Amino acid sequence: MDQQRPSRREHLRRIIFEHDTPAGKAFDIALLAVILFSVLLVFLESVEELSQRYEAGLLALEWVVTLLFTVEYVARLLTARRPGRYARSFFGIIDLLSVLPVYLSLLIPGAQSLLVIRSLRLLRVFRVFKMAQWLSEASFLVRAIRSSTRKIAVFLVVVVLINVIVGSTMYLIEGPERGFDNMFRGLYWSIVTMSTVGFGDIAPSTPAGQVLAAMLMLTGYSIIAVPTGIVSAEVAGRRQVEISCKGCGSAVHSRTARFCDACGFPLGEQV
Repeated sequence: MDQQRPSRREHLRRIIFEHDTPAGKAFDIALLAVILFSVLLVFLESVEELSQRYEAGLLALEWVVTLLFTVEYVARLLTARRPGRYARSFFGIIDLLSVLPVYLSLLIPGAQSLLVIRSLRLLRVFRVFKMAQWLSEASFLVRAIRSSTRKIAVFLVVVVLINVIVGSTMYLIEGPERGFDNMFRGLYWSIVTMSTVGFGDIAPSTPAGQVLAAMLMLTGYSIIAVPTGIVSAEVAGRRQVEISCKGCGSAVHSRTARFCDACGFPLGEQV
């Protein structure tokens, strides 16, 4: 009996954590289907007509799904080789957060609306269907953005200063009688105008204010392209290896990389 328990635990662990076996893949596909269903439930509960008409049924389904996820989370903790590492991992935290809101709703009404975080569990689809190359491409973009962080930070500081100056100036030009009753209101208008959102809830009516608004609009159009250009330049500065990595299939690596950025496989062996 003592020898059978570890083997059963290992068998269950392979089904839950691994995707190479038929049972493991079937488990993951079923899990993805339940996640999609649970997210759909959250959206259906937000429709007042459906919520009032089928309140009991929707609530019962929500608890059924939550109990399934709870059992799954406990099973992952019990079968994981390093339970603490799983619990602190990205997916471990998401798995926990996907069940907590329902239990919190017993104390805090409306907390179940946070269940939409379950949609993050769908990221498992990349691992289930062996789409790791897609994740490596995403990490390539993340690294490019991270490398541009300082330039983008300087750009945002300049944008904030422009908005503060223009918003304060518009407050002085238009005044409270035309809707600009304080500088914060002017700053809000400046941000909305520069971003080309243009809600239209407040607008200048004096000739000087309209001229300033036109100048800010033109500035906004030119500024929008700046962060895109910064990231594009960083992306262009990284080389793409034409031959995919034999270790993981990734075709994107840093400019001076000798090893694959995604898995560490030696690139020198294949060029």
